[in-house]
Amino acid sequence: MSLENPQNQNNINPLGAQPQDTQWQRDTIEKLASSALTEQKKSRRWSNFFKALTFLYLFGILFIAMGWIGGGAAKVGAHTALIEISGVIEAGGEVNADAFINSLKEAYDNKGTKGIILRINSPGGSPVQAGIINDEIKRQRKLHPKVPVYAVVEDICASGGYYIAVAADKIYVNQASIVGSIGVLMDGYGFTETMKKLGVERRLMTAGENKAMLDPFSPVNPKHQQFAQNMLNEIHEQFKTVVRQGRGARLKETPETFSGLFWSGEQSIKLGLADAYGSADFVAREVIKQEDIVDFTYQEDFASRIAKRVGAGASASFGETLAQHLVNAGEVKLH
Repeated sequence: MSLENPQNQNNINPLGAQPQDTQWQRDTIEKLASSALTEQKKSRRWSNFFKALTFLYLFGILFIAMGWIGGGAAKVGAHTALIEISGVIEAGGEVNADAFINSLKEAYDNKGTKGIILRINSPGGSPVQAGIINDEIKRQRKLHPKVPVYAVVEDICASGGYYIAVAADKIYVNQASIVGSIGVLMDGYGFTETMKKLGVERRLMTAGENKAMLDPFSPVNPKHQQFAQNMLNEIHEQFKTVVRQGRGARLKETPETFSGLFWSGEQSIKLGLADAYGSADFVAREVIKQEDIVDFTYQEDFASRIAKRVGAGASASFGETLAQHLVNAGEVKLH
């Protein structure tokens, strides 16, 4: 007699296979899992694609910002080229010869340029940098006689700024602009009396009798003082020559013209230091006859701007103002 349940015998697969309803469940689960894996792979591929696209987009922006690609003004149609001369003129500074020369060359190389405006807002600076810029403007004018160069003064065009302006065909001003200051200076400090009060002894050793010239911690040496004055007079004469050559018969020279004084735009026209009133828009529209203005001013790359800001912050932490004046003592400037 068998003790097995006959009902259970119906559920047993003699070949050892799973019941039909269990197999169906497994097949369904496998299909769902396979479909999920396929979708996951597709999703991952699209995710990687968009990540790569975003990565390339961000790097493209970075390269443009740093000036590695897309540099320079586009080759546009007929236009007036604009170059800003804004700030102190000095090597590696806001306005410097290398950057200006690159801007000027780009403006002239663009066939759509019908005239160039130098928009000036500068108190002056290095006579060397101003001189190099002046020479380059005159050289390019000779090479491109059909492309006029006009200086347009905004708030101030003094000393080194005016040194640059006189290289232009004409100078336009606002009636309230500040123009002139045709002179040269060399400034510094003297701390000898302070050292005496503090009981500080200066111990200076040199090889060369004039090596310590203009040392702020030593008494004034009349010989050195006269030497420096002669040098300033020489540079001043160079400045005067450049102004006379640039302005020609338009200059109404008086004893005060080269004294270092400065005048309003209105007075500068009367003295022949400037030609007429006019803004950059006015000169582009009414003089050059090309109202569209394209800016060719050199733009510092992103990395350099960041480096300068970091450096400026560090310098400020250590009393930049006093330190800079001490470092620049004896520097010749057109201010």
